[in-house]
Amino acid sequence: MPIHKIRAVYQRHDITHNCGEKRARRRAALPPRDAGLALAPGIAQVQRRHAVNAEATVAMNAPTSIPRRGLLFVLSSPSGAGKTTLARRLLAAGLGLRLSVSATTRPMRANETEGVDYRFVSAEGFSRMVEDHELLEHADVFGARYGTPRAPVERWLEQGLDVLFDVDWQGARQLRESPLGGDVASVFILPPSLTELDRRLRARAQDAPETVARRMAKARDEISHCPEYDYVVVNADLDASETALRAILTAERSRRARLSGLSGFLAALE
Repeated sequence: MPIHKIRAVYQRHDITHNCGEKRARRRAALPPRDAGLALAPGIAQVQRRHAVNAEATVAMNAPTSIPRRGLLFVLSSPSGAGKTTLARRLLAAGLGLRLSVSATTRPMRANETEGVDYRFVSAEGFSRMVEDHELLEHADVFGARYGTPRAPVERWLEQGLDVLFDVDWQGARQLRESPLGGDVASVFILPPSLTELDRRLRARAQDAPETVARRMAKARDEISHCPEYDYVVVNADLDASETALRAILTAERSRRARLSGLSGFLAALE
C-alpha cells in the first residue's frame, strides 16, 4: 500500500479514537439513570426537600399550649403550719407564679421587706383602700388588718398569669365570694399535730409567749374551716408538701373551664 494511504488510515483511526474518548468522558460525568437522588439534586430530591421543610415549618408554628385564663392559687393554714415557707418555695421554683402582696397595718418584722412581703400601711390608709374598693378581700387578724389589692391581680389574670395568695380562711372565703371566685383554687395546709404546731411557733421565735398562746388558741377554729377548701395538704415534710402543691397547680392549670383558647386550638388541629 502506498505510504500516503497508510498515513490516511492512521489519521482516521486517531480521530475515531479521540472522539470515542470524549464521548466516554461525557458519559462518565453523567449520573446513572437510576441514581438520580443519590448523586444529583434532581426534581424528586428537590420536591422531597421542600416537603420536609414545609413539615418543619408547620411543626414550628404549631401551638404547644392552649391559651387560658390565669388562676388564683390560694394557700391558707393556722400560723406555724408552713404556708409562707411553702409559698416562698413555689415562687423560687420558677413555676410562673405571681405573688399577691397583701396590704397590712401590722408593724414590719426585722426579716421583712416593704413591697415584697407586705405593703405596710397606716390604719387610715387601709380604711381608704376599703372605702375606694381597692381590695379584693380584707380581714382583721390578731389586732391587725390585712387585704389584697385588686388592680394587679385582675391585670395578671387577664394576661393568663397565675397569682399566689398567702391568706387566712377569711380572706379565702371572700375571694371565693368575689367576682373572681371562679378563678380560685384553694389549698388548706394542716400541721401533722397541734403539739408539732406549738413547737414550730416557739422555735421560730418571732412572737412573744402570750402571742404564741393566742395563736394556738385560735388554731382549732382556723382548722375547722379546712372543709371549705378544694384541697388539703398535711405538712409533715416540706419537700413532700411542695411536691403535692406542684401537682395541684399542674392539674388546675389543665382544668377545661380555664382553657379560654380551647375552641381555637381544636379548630387548628383540623
